[in-house]
Order: sequence, then structure tokens, then C-alpha cells
Amino acid sequence: MAMMRLRREDPRVVGSFRLHRRLGAGGMGVVYLGSDRRGQRVALKVIRPDLAEDPEFRSRFAREVSAARRIRGGCTARLVAADLDAAKPWFATQYVPGPSLHDRVATEGSLAAAETAAIGAALAEGLVAVHEAGVVHRDLKPSNILLSPKGPRIIDFGIAWSTGASTLTHVGTAVGSPGFLAPEQVRGVAVTPATDVFSLGATLAHAALGESPFGEGSSEVLLYRVVHEEAQLRGVPAALEPLLRACLAKQPDERPTTMQLSLRLKEIATREARGAGLGMQRQAAAVAPRDTPAATVLRRPAPDRPAQRRPGAPSRPGTPQRRRPAPGPRPRQRGVDRRLLRQRLVVFVTVTLLVALGIAAAQGQSPL
Repeated sequence: MAMMRLRREDPRVVGSFRLHRRLGAGGMGVVYLGSDRRGQRVALKVIRPDLAEDPEFRSRFAREVSAARRIRGGCTARLVAADLDAAKPWFATQYVPGPSLHDRVATEGSLAAAETAAIGAALAEGLVAVHEAGVVHRDLKPSNILLSPKGPRIIDFGIAWSTGASTLTHVGTAVGSPGFLAPEQVRGVAVTPATDVFSLGATLAHAALGESPFGEGSSEVLLYRVVHEEAQLRGVPAALEPLLRACLAKQPDERPTTMQLSLRLKEIATREARGAGLGMQRQAAAVAPRDTPAATVLRRPAPDRPAQRRPGAPSRPGTPQRRRPAPGPRPRQRGVDRRLLRQRLVVFVTVTLLVALGIAAAQGQSPL
């Protein structure tokens, strides 16, 4: 996540937290990087001054805090502290290092099928905990997914609402991000967990394609396409396309549940990762003879050896007996050290001479 220096108008201390950097700004307020006295880092959101006096926005902010308090799961940022009665209401959640899914795709392009499925499986599992708490996120999109070293995290429950609540703040105004809203949100009917399934399907399609499955355009154009047109999934890996299309069904009851989605995505991630590994091995084996020794890339299978028969064990009928060649004289070793031969010759002559002198001395005769 990109960090910016604090501006002159930014506070330096909020509650018991010291602020260090700006993490971003949204429709509700500014998010800062802060830390407490123990050094724990948090993402602290402060509501905008012009909205702090608006009862509707205070209520919306209170819903975000309430939703964060009820959710227990590893796929969301844990709530650390909050003050809803302050002149500028704020709340702090556990800081999640890492880029958003939106930034990752914008920087590196579309993701492979295995990675897309793995991220989707973790997010779907996190949504199970969210929905069990009676909360519907209502604004799942790539910029609200952070890719931390410990896995993806869902953030920004600013427009989260209880299951069955309406999606309208004003008559005819849909809340959420065009292109990732479910059709029922655009129509202004009650939201359910299936609403988040649609948004997750659009988010994963964006990750696999590098762009929204409903294309680009004004808010009105995107909202129309969400309700009346099918998502464009050409280019999505074949392993993911049927499941994502089911997530993007216009009718909520035709979409898979979050639990079904999580299990299916785990299967796809495992299968695609295994297939990618085999493909890399085959590619390495094909390149090895031209560029590098094959033994350093892919070990060749050992040649077939005849099975060794235990001494005294009967041989199988009809099996020809292989006789080992009789041992013969070993070939002479090439390149004998001549210096060593000379040394041995000198030692032999010296010893012979000493023996001769000893024998002569014993007989009282001179050997010369």
C-alpha cells in the first residue's frame, strides 16, 4: 500500500495512537498509518470534517465499526480501537502490509489461474465468517482486497449492512462500486450473502482478465450492463470460467454459496498449481540438452538392471541365465608416475648394497 507524508492539516495524534503516514483517502475519510505505545501498527480511519456533523454518515461509520467488531476470521483486518463519539469519529484496525489486488493487477497484469483460484478460495472462506456474523460487505472489489504475506485480507466495511437490509441510501441511488455491484443492489432490493458472491466473482474475473468483466464506461453504463448484459469472460482460464460465470448469475439463488465456492476454488488452485509444476519440468527437460547439462535440470532415469537373485534361490523357468564374464587381468594403469619408480629403484639398490656389505662383514671379507 502506497504511503504519503502527513499534510499540514493532518493530526499527529488520535486517541492513544501516533500517526506516521497517510495510507489513502476515500469517500468517508482519511486512513493513516499509526502505532500505539507498544509499537503495534494500525490503519486508523478518521471521518471527514464535513461529514462528522451529518447524522447519516455517523450512522454509516458506526455500522462499519459494528460490523468489524462482530466478524471473527483470519481474512479480515482485526478491529483494535474506536471512538464514535469524538468530534471526528475514528477507528483503528490491524495494519495489513501489502498492495491491493487492484494495484497488483495494474502493475503486473492479470494473474495466473492457480493464483487467482488460491486468492479466491481464501476470500470465499473469509466471507463465510463475515456472513456467519450476519454481515454483508456490499462493496467487494479489487481495491478492497489487500494481498498480505499471510494471505488476502478484506478491508473497508464502510457500507456493510445486516443481511436483508436495503441497498439504497437515497431513492434511486445504489451504494457500492459500479462494475462490481450485484444486480439486486442496482435494483435496490434486499441484499443477501449471494450479493457478495456476485462481487467476488467480478473481482476474480478482474484478476484473471486484468480488467472488469463488464468493461469500461460511466457509472450508468456499467450499472446497466450488470443488470441486463452477460459478463464478458473471454480470456478467463478454462478452469475458472464456469465457476465465475455461476457467481455472476443474475438471480441470487443461482449462485454458489461461499462455502461451495471456497471448496471448489481450492480444488482448482491445487490442480492448476500441480499442472504448472509439471509444465515447468517438461520445459526444463526440453531446454536442458541445448543449454545446460540435463543432470542439473532433470535427472535421467537409471538404466534397467537385471534383478539380483539371492544365493541358492531358484531361477524362474524359461528365464535365460546371464553369466558374468570371467575376471581377467586388470588393465594397466596409464600414466604411472615415473618419479615414483625411480625412487623405488634407488631404495632397492641401496637395500641390496647394505645387505651385501652386511654379509661380507660377517664373513670377514671385503665385498669389493
